[in-house]
Amino acid sequence: MSPELQVVQGAQGCIDYYEKIAVRRDGLEYDIDGVVYKVDRLSRQKTLGFVSRAPRWAIAYKFPAQEVLTEVEAIEFQVGRTGAITPVARLQPVFVGGVTVSNATLHNMDEVERKDVRVGDTVFVRRAGDVIPEVASVLVERRPAVTRKVALPANCPVCGSDVVKPEGEAVARCSGGLYCPAQRKEALKHFASRKAMDIEGLGDKLVEQLVERELVHDPADLFGLTLEQASGLERMAEKSARNLLEALAKSRRTTLARFLYSLGIREVGEATAQGLARHFGSLDAIEAADEEMLQETPDVGPIVASHIVVFFQQRHNREVIDRLRAAGIKWEEGVSEPTHTQPLEGKTIVLTGSLSRPRDEIKTELQALGAKVTGSVSKKTDYLVAGAEAGSKLAKAEKLGIQILDETELDELLAQSE
Repeated sequence: MSPELQVVQGAQGCIDYYEKIAVRRDGLEYDIDGVVYKVDRLSRQKTLGFVSRAPRWAIAYKFPAQEVLTEVEAIEFQVGRTGAITPVARLQPVFVGGVTVSNATLHNMDEVERKDVRVGDTVFVRRAGDVIPEVASVLVERRPAVTRKVALPANCPVCGSDVVKPEGEAVARCSGGLYCPAQRKEALKHFASRKAMDIEGLGDKLVEQLVERELVHDPADLFGLTLEQASGLERMAEKSARNLLEALAKSRRTTLARFLYSLGIREVGEATAQGLARHFGSLDAIEAADEEMLQETPDVGPIVASHIVVFFQQRHNREVIDRLRAAGIKWEEGVSEPTHTQPLEGKTIVLTGSLSRPRDEIKTELQALGAKVTGSVSKKTDYLVAGAEAGSKLAKAEKLGIQILDETELDELLAQSE
């Protein structure tokens, strides 16, 4: 039992204990980042219970992060798995919060500009939450006579693609999603996912092996895998390898909407991909469209349109798409915007509860009839399809007076709309 353990009474007793331990913190033989208050009577603990995994009868109260001075030796830019460009300060090593710190995140360019961090500056460093090192502030009076403000690079430091920072957003991103090595694993996982190209058996661990062994650099490389290469991976016997190659072959036949979604264009989800496919009918038409033309698609605004244009402007992305098509990826093309009003056009539908058929199947049927299927209930919702054990969405729909359908009524709606 810790000798620092103490029973106190009331809120003031807790505050007094916190302040006492805070004063003694640096003199302890071990590192601490705060104190924990607990109700000590077991019967009251039982009465208070838990919220998820967290007990209602205990709470942690953190100390302010320790800060130390050091010097910024360089500022570099790292590329995250989603393409986020993060400025990182390289520091003279310093001991803070129980560890030696030589790198500290600067989060984004807005933070760099707000704190005005420059190479050569003397800065206060802390570990946010006693975990992630960050630059807290600059000691401007120690700034060298000659320094330069940090500029966001125009090109990705990993792959050379354009760096884009949409107006109003804090995070800048690399636009080379299909090509950039820093984003490779996540791009491949998304490409193979069930709602995209649906490549059965190509899970996260297999993707990681393929990338780490330099067998796959972009999605097009998947379709050049040999039986020998696949069977040489960990936990992949010849039968499993053959199944993977068969799944890859099967995935070559897809839809334009699925292919668009698989490309991982920022903010182009399933519904947006469906809308683009219906509106333009061909990939070439989407590639050639400008922002104004793209915004003619329902639910595509200026931000999404900008992301689409930037994606297709990158030569690397177009080259990967060309290689995918050369590898046999096919879908039916031709302008598919209906010439007549679809039966459920303009209707917004939400699915909830346990249904007898997969939601994706029902969603596809509804979208084929012009409906918009969303995940949340609002005043704009026209129908809520409620299965067994429907919860908060059903309650909200009832409160808003939205028409609620069971599965029999849904089938009747689908039949009437065909």
